[in-house]
Amino acid sequence: MESYLLKARDISVEFTGVRALDHVDFQLAAGEIHALAGANGAGKSTLMKVLAGTNPGYTGEVWLDGRTVELRSPAAAKKLGIHLVCQEADQALAPALSAAENMLLDDLSQPGSTWIRWREVYRQAEELKKRLNLDFDVRTPAGRLTLAQKQMVLIARALHSQCQILLLDEPTAPLSAVETETLFSLCRALVRERETTVVFISHRLPEILRLCDRCTVLRNGKFAASVPITPETTTDVLLEHMLGTTASVRRRDLVSANKTLLSVRDISSRDGSVRQVSLTVGRGEVVGLAGLVGAGKSELCKTLFGILPRSAGEVLLDGRPVSPRSPADAVTLGMGLVPEERRKEGLFTGESVSFHLGIASLRRWSRFSFLSSRMLHRNAQSQIETLGIQPPMLRQRMELLSGGNQQKAVLGKWLSANCRLYLLDEPMKGVDVGAKAELLRVIDGLAKDGCGVLYASADPAELLQAADRIYVLYGGRVAAELDAAHTSEAEIMHYAVGGKKPFRAVLAREGEDHL
Repeated sequence: MESYLLKARDISVEFTGVRALDHVDFQLAAGEIHALAGANGAGKSTLMKVLAGTNPGYTGEVWLDGRTVELRSPAAAKKLGIHLVCQEADQALAPALSAAENMLLDDLSQPGSTWIRWREVYRQAEELKKRLNLDFDVRTPAGRLTLAQKQMVLIARALHSQCQILLLDEPTAPLSAVETETLFSLCRALVRERETTVVFISHRLPEILRLCDRCTVLRNGKFAASVPITPETTTDVLLEHMLGTTASVRRRDLVSANKTLLSVRDISSRDGSVRQVSLTVGRGEVVGLAGLVGAGKSELCKTLFGILPRSAGEVLLDGRPVSPRSPADAVTLGMGLVPEERRKEGLFTGESVSFHLGIASLRRWSRFSFLSSRMLHRNAQSQIETLGIQPPMLRQRMELLSGGNQQKAVLGKWLSANCRLYLLDEPMKGVDVGAKAELLRVIDGLAKDGCGVLYASADPAELLQAADRIYVLYGGRVAAELDAAHTSEAEIMHYAVGGKKPFRAVLAREGEDHL
C-alpha cells in the first residue's frame, strides 16, 4: 500500500437498483498520468466522483498517503488535495460570475472572506490565463464563454488550487487540436514540476497512448485490467479490455443523392458567426461539416434550427423557402437538432428515459390531451434497443445515465419524431468506440430511409467515416467542399486552419504526397 499515493479498494456504488460500480479496486502512483478507460456506462465518471467526494454513498475504503480517508463531500476531497474537472462544465461554473472569479472561486468562497482585493483577483487570473495560453478576457461572464473556454476555466481553477491529484473527466472533448496540445503540455509540467498525479479519462484512445503512463480499464462497473502504457501498447489492446472483444468502426458506403432536401444560399447569422454560407444536403445523404472550434459549425446548426436569428440568405426545404424563427418552427418543419452541449441544451435531466425519448413527439403519445404511459414505454423500449442505451431501464432518470448514453438519448428523442432533416453537432462527443459504431449504423439507417443528415464535427477522421461530402468552415465561411471518397484528414485540416486552394499544389511545393 505504501507504493501508491492513493488506493481505492472494494468500491461499490448503487443507483436505484443499478450497480454502477461493483467492488472496484483502483491505485494511483505519485507523479504519474494515469488513464481511466472503458465503454459508456462502465463506471469511469462514477469512480471519479467517488474520489472527488460527490458520490458520498459509496462503500469500500480509500487510502491516501498510507492512511484511510473519508471522501464524503467535495470539500473533504479538496482539503485532501483532490480536484475534479468534470465533463459537464456548466455544472461546476457560476455563469453570472466572471471567468476570473470562477478561476479563484475556491478562495473567494472561503468563510470569513469579507473583503475582496479585485486587483489581486484579476492579477492572479491573468497569470493563469498566460500559463494556459487562453485567448479571452478574464472579466467575461462565464456564461458567455464557449464550451472549450469554460473547460479551460475549470482547469485553471484546479491549477490555482495547488491540487495533489487532478481528475480530468473527458477534458479534451470540447478542445481544439491546439488547445489539446496545451493541456497535454500542462499535465506533463504539473507532473514534472509539482509531482502532481493526473487521472485522465478519454474515449480517444490515441490520446491515452500519447499522454499516459498507465491505464486502468473498467467494464460494466467492474475492474477489467490495469496495464502500463509503453511504445508497444496499441489501441486494439485497450479495446479488447474495454469491450471484452475486438471492435472496429467501418466507413460508410458512400452514396450520391438524387434529390436535394436542404438548400442553403448565402445564409448569415445576425451575430456574425455565420457568414454567407451556401450548402446542400440531399435525401439519403450524410453531409459533413468540418472546422476547428469557433469555425461556426455549431452556430450554423443553431441558425438553421431557429435558435440564432438570421440576417441574410435563404433556406429551402424540399424546394420550398422556410424561415424557422424558433426551435418549435424547425420541429414543425421536420428538423431535429442534437446540440454540442447536450446537458445544457439537449437534455431534461430530471425526467425518465421513457419520457425523454418521447418528448419531441408528445402528440403521437397523447389521446384527448392525456399522455399514454403505455405508448411512451413502447416507444422508449424500441429506441433503447435501437441505440443500445444502458442500463435499459425505462424509469431511470436521465441524469443517472453515463455521458455517452445521454448522448444516445438526445438522438433517440428525434428518432421518435420521424424527422426528415437531422442536424448533428458533435454527436460522438463522449461516446466510446463500440457506441460510436452503433450510432454510425443508426445514422446510416436514417440516410437509407431517405432522411438528410448534416453532421458537424471537429474530428476529420470521424467525418471520413460518416459523411458522403464534407464542407469545411473557417471563420464562419465555407472554405472548401470535398468529396469524402477522394479526400484525407490532411486536406480537411489544411482548409480548417485557413489554408488556400489548391491543396495539391501546396503539397507538391513541400515535396509531400497527397493521401
